[in-house]
Amino acid sequence: MKKYLVGGAVRDTLLGYPVKERDWVVVGETPESMIAQGFRPVGKDFPVFLHPETHEEYALARTERKTAPGYKGFNVHATPDVTLEQDLQRRDLTINAMAMTESGEIIDPYGGQKDLQQRVFRHVSPAFVEDPVRILRVARFAARYAHLGFTLAAETRDLMQQMVDAGEVDHLVAERVWAELIKALMEKTPSAFFYTLRDCGALKVIFPEIDCLFGIPQPAKYHPEIDTGVHVMMVIDQAAQLSGKAEVRFAALVHDLGKALTDPAKWPSHHGHETLGLPALKTLCQRLKAPNSFKVLAMVVMQYHGYCHRVFELKASTLVDLLQKLGAFKQNSALDDYLVTCEADIRGRAGFERRDYPQVQYLKQAAEAAANVDISSVMASDVQGKQIAEAIRQLRITAVKRFIRSWRTKSE
Repeated sequence: MKKYLVGGAVRDTLLGYPVKERDWVVVGETPESMIAQGFRPVGKDFPVFLHPETHEEYALARTERKTAPGYKGFNVHATPDVTLEQDLQRRDLTINAMAMTESGEIIDPYGGQKDLQQRVFRHVSPAFVEDPVRILRVARFAARYAHLGFTLAAETRDLMQQMVDAGEVDHLVAERVWAELIKALMEKTPSAFFYTLRDCGALKVIFPEIDCLFGIPQPAKYHPEIDTGVHVMMVIDQAAQLSGKAEVRFAALVHDLGKALTDPAKWPSHHGHETLGLPALKTLCQRLKAPNSFKVLAMVVMQYHGYCHRVFELKASTLVDLLQKLGAFKQNSALDDYLVTCEADIRGRAGFERRDYPQVQYLKQAAEAAANVDISSVMASDVQGKQIAEAIRQLRITAVKRFIRSWRTKSE
């Protein structure tokens, strides 16, 4: 069997990155011969098999021919006469079109090693335009490797622009867009994903709610970067440093959607943007078929992130009501995720990147004080129904008042 390690495993080996999964291409075999050797078929659209021991994927070398718009309109040809070079030619970028023999020899017919050294994303062939998912993949690679100095080749960006103009991205289905979005948000520099899409015109088609934030001014006093789109990009990069949760990074991405809906006559002020953006967020989540856990946290952060920034000004009653809305007194509390997203929002501003955010500890300690009240007297009393909840609320308000006095005393 002629087998070659291909794709990301080769690329990351050459970059010195840890290889998470290994994919193989097999040349000169048939589905029947693979099955006879103990491989288990798993591919639906083309011949892919799992190794009987390692369970790594082995795909027969194949070529593809475009037959319809979108990313599923392909005719796959996988026969023993398809060469390794032909298989590599159908891949998206040169840095992903290299193969490695079992002895470690690199097979690089399209200049992937040179582009890897020069930190360039470059398409392999004009066939790049046939698959709109490649636009998302290139943008995701930008998010993964931006910190290494990778840039997009001008001719590849032009091809991506042509694909957008031809309406290819209109055929992307929600599930695929969501999958690529979450992968991008979990990379080291998620902002590079959105900047790459914006440069080729795809952002306004795929994520119009994000695209329209660029050019919206904010008060320079609080936002030295001025531009809302730039701010949001800074926030998601901060969120990537502060949290490994995809829900947090998504909430950071969408927290300011309402600023695009502010009456331009009121710029650069955005009073009320926290609630103004809620319908847009619901629409976005519905279109992308976002899981409920993402939607719930994003809506909480959008609606209440201003409260966190102003928390030292809040009355005890308002603070208790905020904690209640955050589910701070339940097992599945959103408090920690809410707080880390709000911290990313503050640090995602020009010159604010290392700013302390004592609001986090303040709210955590307030929540602890409120949660630890003794409610036995309420439960033993004659109050019923809603009166019980209000009586417990009053106990919590009293506890939070004591906490606020203590905090202020320590701060003086």
